[in-house]
Amino acid sequence: MTVGKTGYFSHRECWKHEMGPGHPECPQRLDAIEDRLLICGVADALERRDAPVAALGDIARAHDGAYLQALQARCEQLEQARLIGGAPYAQIDPDTAINACTWKAALHAAGAGIAATDAVLSGELENAFCAVRPPGHHATRSQAMGFCFFNNVAIAALHALEHHGLERVAIVDFDVHHGNGTEDILAGDPRVLMVGVFQHPFFPFSGDQQPAQNMVNVPLPAYTKGMDIREIVEMMWIPRLEAFKPQMIFVSAGFDGHREDDMGQWSMNEQDYAWITGRVKDIARRFAKGRIVSCLEGGYAMSALGRSVEAHLRELADL
Repeated sequence: MTVGKTGYFSHRECWKHEMGPGHPECPQRLDAIEDRLLICGVADALERRDAPVAALGDIARAHDGAYLQALQARCEQLEQARLIGGAPYAQIDPDTAINACTWKAALHAAGAGIAATDAVLSGELENAFCAVRPPGHHATRSQAMGFCFFNNVAIAALHALEHHGLERVAIVDFDVHHGNGTEDILAGDPRVLMVGVFQHPFFPFSGDQQPAQNMVNVPLPAYTKGMDIREIVEMMWIPRLEAFKPQMIFVSAGFDGHREDDMGQWSMNEQDYAWITGRVKDIARRFAKGRIVSCLEGGYAMSALGRSVEAHLRELADL
């Protein structure tokens, strides 16, 4: 296998989780990405791999055992109810629901990040993108919320630290919503530096109150433009990342700050996502042997999502 390739991890089970008609976090999000990558030709440049199921022991590094048992039991109850004509969904909170396929889809979503980490650290791939759902960065140690069940990026980062023995990893989160779950799991861990921008005040209404020293949280108002976010990245992320010298970088890649996406009120475009990816890649090449694993988070305007992931992957794959 050629060193320097960009991996693309996904699994058909990630299409089967859904939360009801009209829900923005829908299986069609993955179709929009797949279609765009096929049309533009980027798909041909990627090393495509099926995401395996994550081991519960790997997930338990980031999540409480009681929480995992309860979620699995609820999904199994839904499957049994479905067979006799019961309700297809169970609400976790007003925005977040499960169906009978949620547990397995979430296992593959977390497994993508772990498998991508293994492949990048082994040198099989330079970097990787995980086109998976459910997303993860709102999932706290003991709670599902904000469309998220397992914190895919936190699980992958802890796998790199505890299974592979890395000493320093960075997490970059450019979703329009604060990655409160990732912060909940990793705040205060000196092996991790997390840098993020997010709209505030906005769901999940967190991240602005004296974060731990390893958290670089930058709350920004509605209607922030892409050029302003680039300036923040240059001024506030890059110096901290350079000082930290991460051995690997994980990305919570949320594209819902795009100006066409009404889930947020920012004015970013695909060129902004490409620019941020390029700056992250520069840090990775200088300090981390180019090692990046990126996991899909938000992004709900289908055309904008497809174009933004294309831009992100063009940078990762040097296309």
